[in-house]
Amino acid sequence: MASHHSASTIAKPGLTEPAIVRVALTTIALLFLVAFLVVPLVYIFVEAFRNGWSAYTDAIRDPGARAAISLTLIVAALSVPANALFGVAAAWAITRFDFRGKRVLTTLIDLPFAVSPVVAGLIFVQLFGRQGWFGPWLFEHDLKVIFAVPGIVLATIFVSFPFVARELIAVMEASGREEEEAASLLGASGWQMFLRVTLPNVKWAFISGVILCTARAMGEFGAVSVVSGRIRGETTTLPIHVEILYNEYAFQASFAVASLLAILAVVTLVLQTIVEQRHQRALAAANRAPTEAQA
Repeated sequence: MASHHSASTIAKPGLTEPAIVRVALTTIALLFLVAFLVVPLVYIFVEAFRNGWSAYTDAIRDPGARAAISLTLIVAALSVPANALFGVAAAWAITRFDFRGKRVLTTLIDLPFAVSPVVAGLIFVQLFGRQGWFGPWLFEHDLKVIFAVPGIVLATIFVSFPFVARELIAVMEASGREEEEAASLLGASGWQMFLRVTLPNVKWAFISGVILCTARAMGEFGAVSVVSGRIRGETTTLPIHVEILYNEYAFQASFAVASLLAILAVVTLVLQTIVEQRHQRALAAANRAPTEAQA
């Protein structure tokens, strides 16, 4: 009996905290979430519909808002596939090959997390602006990057490119190289190896990275604000259009447009949760397979 009691005590080390401590910590966490996430989100929609549904739809149908929505979707459609391609290539190189400069590449992938988006925008202005390094050549050939869509796309790619790569690197490092090496010994080509071995193992991580990358691309403000020139109806994305409306004291319209970004955030969280659940189920099924085979 004594040994059984001792084993039970050791098996539950996490339940030794007093109930009041657990309740207090849970309450603090919930209050923090409500104060800094739920309340601002609710406030956005309250202000967006303050003047009724008609005013809300008028703000969304405004030509400036429609142009901002269109440009935001175009920028995301161009930047996300580019980042997905880079993420796959970078993750494959980092996790499957040993080469000089590997740590440097890994560090550079995290650079957008360390650099302010505004600074990133200024870098592109110095590179492609009228007085920048490549500005005179671009001007001579009638090519416009800064204060145009190409500059917005470049800035968006920069601030959002780590997401796909980071998601894939973590999963591919955990899965190891054994399956690819076995496929190679069986005569599979590099493309066959990627499609039939690597991709099925990382598909949920890839989808998760694409979701996060899309949300970041559509919600970017700092870098885009610097390179866009804020030309209304031409180079204003949704976040910039929200600021312009707010600065013009069109508060209801600004919150109406901001609600679209809030909806995007909620959809992103829901999709991310679904993908993570699918990923966990896939991992659990993969872990059960060897056990069932041995049985």
